[in-house]
This record gives sequence, C-alpha cells and structure tokens, in this order.
Amino acid sequence: MIIMNFDIGDIVRTKKVHPCGSKLWELTRIGVDFKMKCKGCGHVIVLPREKALKIITKNETKNE
Repeated sequence: MIIMNFDIGDIVRTKKVHPCGSKLWELTRIGVDFKMKCKGCGHVIVLPREKALKIITKNETKNE
C-alpha cells in the first residue's frame, strides 16, 4: 500500500468522475473525516478517512 501525505489545500484526483465531469478535488479538512470540494462545480462532500484514501489515486499538488 502506498502511503500518501496530505495537507489542507492539496488538489487530489479520484478514481471515479463526479457527475459534473471533474476528477479533481480540493482537500479542505483532514482528520478522521476528509472534507473535499469539487474543483468543477464546488460541491462539498465529507467522507470517512478509510473511504477517502480508497478513492484518491493521485495528489496533483505534490505530483507523487
């Protein structure tokens, strides 16, 4: 398993496309839950950490 480090404000790519067509999300809160804001339409979601780590494929900010 690849360990990724995240900071608030990072832009991440997800496996699935959001209904607006974007795969990019901005992290606005990190902890037990991840709060993510869609870069396409601005929709905000809160996911448990385990689920968020499964759907995130790449940290675009740090190009890991």
